[in-house]
Amino acid sequence: MKTNYLFSKPLFIFEMANNHMGQVSHGLRIIEEVHKITQEFDFNFAFKLQYRQLGTFIHPAYKDRKDLKYIKRFIETRLDENDFKKLKSRIQELGFLSICTAFDEISVDKIEEHGYDILKIGSCSFTDWPLLERIGKVNLPILASTAGVATDDIDKVVSFFEHRNKNISLMHCVAEYPTEMKNLQLNQIDFLRTRYLQIRIGFSTHEDPSNNQVIKIAVAKGVTIFEKHVGVPTDSISLNAYSATPKQVHEWLHSAKEAYAMCGMTGERHNSTQKELNDLHGLRRGVFAKTPLRKGDKIDLSNVFLSIPVDEGQLSANDLSKYTEFHLSEHVAQDEPIYFDQVKRVELREKVLNIVDKVSHLILESKVPVPPKLDFEISHHHGIDRFFEFGATIINFINREYCKKLIIMLPGQVHPEQYHKLKEETFHILYGNLIVILDGKEKECNEGDILIIERGIKHKILAKTGVVIEEISSTHYKDDSYYMDENILKNGNRKTLITYRLK
Repeated sequence: MKTNYLFSKPLFIFEMANNHMGQVSHGLRIIEEVHKITQEFDFNFAFKLQYRQLGTFIHPAYKDRKDLKYIKRFIETRLDENDFKKLKSRIQELGFLSICTAFDEISVDKIEEHGYDILKIGSCSFTDWPLLERIGKVNLPILASTAGVATDDIDKVVSFFEHRNKNISLMHCVAEYPTEMKNLQLNQIDFLRTRYLQIRIGFSTHEDPSNNQVIKIAVAKGVTIFEKHVGVPTDSISLNAYSATPKQVHEWLHSAKEAYAMCGMTGERHNSTQKELNDLHGLRRGVFAKTPLRKGDKIDLSNVFLSIPVDEGQLSANDLSKYTEFHLSEHVAQDEPIYFDQVKRVELREKVLNIVDKVSHLILESKVPVPPKLDFEISHHHGIDRFFEFGATIINFINREYCKKLIIMLPGQVHPEQYHKLKEETFHILYGNLIVILDGKEKECNEGDILIIERGIKHKILAKTGVVIEEISSTHYKDDSYYMDENILKNGNRKTLITYRLK
């Protein structure tokens, strides 16, 4: 279907308005000359006309008034229905989409009758509710310009058409003819795109047609529908200050083409060039053996150092992560580079995500209300591989003069024995059953129980079922947890932090 052009490529609309000067022959010339300059561009193009039923659009008592600018212009450039049909026929013959602005209800009838592809609502008609009611019955895509329209009114009109399942796009527009640079308000494009996420946002321009910088900014802001007034000057016809000649249209389109090339891909991460990757690789620090290393040694910052240059196939600093482990498969001499073919690689990220998934299910199962976005602190005291034996997941909410957090433990997990010198804790069991060992004395706690753990009291937690504990305490200090097992204190990577949104 032809109207799919709205979505397949950027759409450039050439607004003829009254630049045909009431002459069909001149209107045809505009269409044909603009068509010539569009041939080198891989965009979609449309020509737009305007329909007004002047017999009823202008009050009978005013139809001869030459002192009223718009009435004078409309009367002097009027075309009859057959004239418009000739223009529309040529528009379609040359492969343009056909668009028409309706300024009254009878014009909507004619737009349907003449078979236009798209219907346009001008800014002055944006809240013309009798006209909108008639347009709401049309089975055509709709473009609507928003110049001078308040946010509440845009909301109402968008809602009106969305409830009627209409395909509507909004056009940012400033109705100053021409528009000074300082009044272009291009950030309104961002405002409209953010507020109306499911609606395509376009840009109807009225700036000096020799200015080709504005379109580059609009392209960078994500606009894919553009509208510009066009005309052809002659010895007897001069253009207004905001209508572009075919030469100016060509330069405008060329600027848009450049802008799209500069902006590149949208909606997904681009593919880097090989040169970019090579240049970046040359700036990375390589991994070198700090001491003689033996087969089976685990690589970490205690036994390697990081320096340039990095060789092809060598581990770099960018490969070292708490989620990845490297174990040597052969000996490496001191100061020598370490290569990928000398190590066995173990990825831990999947293990972390598996933990997050299980903890999230337990939170949802407990029906304990929490914010949708959570910062998980995963404690794996004896390594992530033993998390389901020894560990807990902590969600920190507040840490001021007082502290609030949730402690989540999976069935069978043990939180190793520790004590605090500065912090006093109160546990409120929100979900599940657990055993707490306080200074060697065992105490069973069930859902709803409250337990106070004073400073200096050694405590160990064993989760009988899945457990959610609300901890209220005095201020939490990172160095105020004293574990009885010295191996835990020596484990510098016993915490993994990850932000997660509950599904």
